[in-house]
Parts: sequence; C-alpha cells; structure tokens
Amino acid sequence: MNVNDLIERLMMFIPFLLSLTVHEWAHAWTAWKLGDDTAKLLGRLSLNPLVHMDPIGTFLLPLMGVPFGWAKPVPVNPLRFRPGVSLRGGMLLVAAAGPISNALIATGAFLAFKLLTQPQFVGLLPQLGPVPFLLIMLIQVNVVLCVFNLFPIPPLDGSKIIDGVIPDSLRPAWNQYCSLGPILLIGLILLPQLTGFNPIGEAVGFVMRLLFIGG
Repeated sequence: MNVNDLIERLMMFIPFLLSLTVHEWAHAWTAWKLGDDTAKLLGRLSLNPLVHMDPIGTFLLPLMGVPFGWAKPVPVNPLRFRPGVSLRGGMLLVAAAGPISNALIATGAFLAFKLLTQPQFVGLLPQLGPVPFLLIMLIQVNVVLCVFNLFPIPPLDGSKIIDGVIPDSLRPAWNQYCSLGPILLIGLILLPQLTGFNPIGEAVGFVMRLLFIGG
C-alpha cells in the first residue's frame, strides 16, 4: 500500500467512524429518553468513538479497505422503559433512531456540499482542501449505513422495526424467520459475489442518484 492509498483510506475512515458513533449514540439516547439507562450506565451515551468501537468491525476492516463494518451494539433493556412505553413500541423507536441519525447526517452533509458548490462559493473550493471530498464520503457512508440497517434481517435495525409493528397473527412465522437471521445476513453480504446482484448497492445507488441527479 502506498502513501496515497493510506491517506485515502484514512479520509474514508474518519466519516465512517463518526457516522457509526452517532448511530450508536442515537440508539443509547433514545433508550435513555424512554427510561432505560442501561447504555448510559455503561458509558455508551457518549459521542466518544472509543466507547463504541469494535476492534475488528470499526477499526481493522475499514482500514484494510473492506467496504463493511460495525460498532459494538448498544445494550437495551426494554423492561426499564418508563410506564406507558410498550416493549415493542419502545424497541421500535430505539431501533429506528440509528438509521434516522444517519439519514439526518447524510442530509446535512448534502446540503453543505450543495451550498459549497453554488456559483458564489466555487472560488473558495481550492482553499477548503479535502472538505468537499469528505462531505461526499459522509453522504455515501451514511446512506450505506441507513440503507443497510433498514434491511429487515435480524439483528439489523430494520428487523426490530418490523418486530414492533407485525400483527400477532404473523408472529409465529416471523419468529421462525428471525431464527434464520445470521444465515440471511451472511447471504445478503455474500449475494453480490455469488450472483452478481447487490441489493445494498442498488438501493444506495438509487438514493445517491436521487440526491445528486434529482436533487
């Protein structure tokens, strides 16, 4: 690996680390607001990346150039939700907070990028150095995190959102489906290599085209 490759990976790693941190913090903050202080007591209600980092998923794989990673899951105890918050409804809100945080970051970075590329500010771009590139990386990373986590496959956030709204009549079938979660998740990750079809990439590409072509 040459110096330029290392610099590029570091510039991609920074938005990735920040985005994962906010994602996990959003889970912890929402659970805390709903009455569960489990994550707070464990120091996870923090924007310090170190408390959320997984040595392999957050640090090693991204720096090796692997386009996949994860942080330490935030512990949530729905039994500690305050009165009036149902277990299912509370877990749905906690799960949705992560992807929502990524959508908000992507939106903010996109608006900042659009502002910097307006005619009256184009002259400033050479002075901003890597900022435009970092904004694009921030948009892409957060779109990926948002889309990926919304897939309804356990243990991704999308499955917890579905779990909060699925009717009782379908719950036995849903529970059987959830038992296959690890296999389905591995299948989703390996699908592009096995079939050439990348559902995550297609969904991310659609959102990026919507932003930069439709926006």
